[in-house]
Amino acid sequence: MKRNTWQREAVKTALSERGDFVSAQRLHADLKQAGSTIGLATVYRTLTDLVSADEADALQSPDGENLYRACSSEGHHHHLICRNCGHTEEISAEAVEAWAATVAAEHGFTQPRHVVDVFGLCATCSAATSA
Repeated sequence: MKRNTWQREAVKTALSERGDFVSAQRLHADLKQAGSTIGLATVYRTLTDLVSADEADALQSPDGENLYRACSSEGHHHHLICRNCGHTEEISAEAVEAWAATVAAEHGFTQPRHVVDVFGLCATCSAATSA
């Protein structure tokens, strides 16, 4: 277990306060704007540690950037993420688990692991683009 340093607490707090997925660079900029002296490398290291400890989720955005979010569910889960505003819903997806196991078995693979994140437009952004 990692020790609790002021840097770790600062990153955890900033991540929790956001509520949406954010890049390490954006989180670092937010912390700096709030007066923190934390370095970008420390933010990256801390985010990696939080993901390893299941205290944060990480995903790769459609443009390839790693994004992070304070984890609000325990265990394996998936996300619906708005491409426009970043609003995120955590979803349990048993059907995805069954599908992954079936596809893997059909191709002779065992012990399948997967990452499924669905990007789209949330209801609010969909309504705004329709108006």
